[in-house]
Amino acid sequence: MTNYHTHTIWCDGADSPEKVVLSAIEKGFSEIGFSSHAMLPGSLLDWALDAGRAVAYAAEIRALAEKHAGRIRVLCGVEADYVQGISDPDRSTYAFIAPDYIIGSVHFVTAPDGGHVCVDESPKSLADGIRDHFGGDVEAYIRAYFRQQCEMAEKFDFDVVGHLDLVRKFNAKHPYFDENAAWYRETLEGVADSIAATGKIVEVNTGAISRGWMDDAYPSADLRGMLRERGVRFVLSADAHSAAAIDCAFDRFSSAERYVTL
Repeated sequence: MTNYHTHTIWCDGADSPEKVVLSAIEKGFSEIGFSSHAMLPGSLLDWALDAGRAVAYAAEIRALAEKHAGRIRVLCGVEADYVQGISDPDRSTYAFIAPDYIIGSVHFVTAPDGGHVCVDESPKSLADGIRDHFGGDVEAYIRAYFRQQCEMAEKFDFDVVGHLDLVRKFNAKHPYFDENAAWYRETLEGVADSIAATGKIVEVNTGAISRGWMDDAYPSADLRGMLRERGVRFVLSADAHSAAAIDCAFDRFSSAERYVTL
């Protein structure tokens, strides 16, 4: 087993990196990768890694890799946000810590008025953001989200596209759009074309299950099918925010796709 999407007390996770490594060893993992939230060169979040903290973070992860060599392979990565004009997930931006891999993610959608709508903070903040910055037009917001995802994948040098359809997070318990609507499925087909053309890996992310928002992974089975048809490769990721969650729903999704390692 492997998991490359792991958060710790370096950002918004609950446990220390060493506690996560020990949990991974106990659960029989062959590899565990750390991916602290990072926003460089600018940031909208005071708890994401900045340049100074990133150096210390990388040093701790690499010390753990040396300490536990022979028992498990420990990788140092980041989950780097793409916010237009503020931060990007490019390898050149993070070269000073030489990450083993970079997950590129979109958590903030840049609206036409320049505002930033957080995709996954809470159902209320999302509804307020769509109202205030997209005039209540959910379709416009979702299309903007996917445009930003595709732009990120096309423009920047990173390895894994994080939680590709994160806009689904609140839709199961607080429905706000129809996932079977023709416009949405048309959008997904275009997204699959764009991501496939970049050659980037897409993660099958079980984080919404461990946090109780959905009983499904990102991307949806439909979107995974579109990606698979275009030759896109997948990694299985827990998006874990605790040591206990590093294998969340892996029993269900480990055989859902063919996965690669980083």
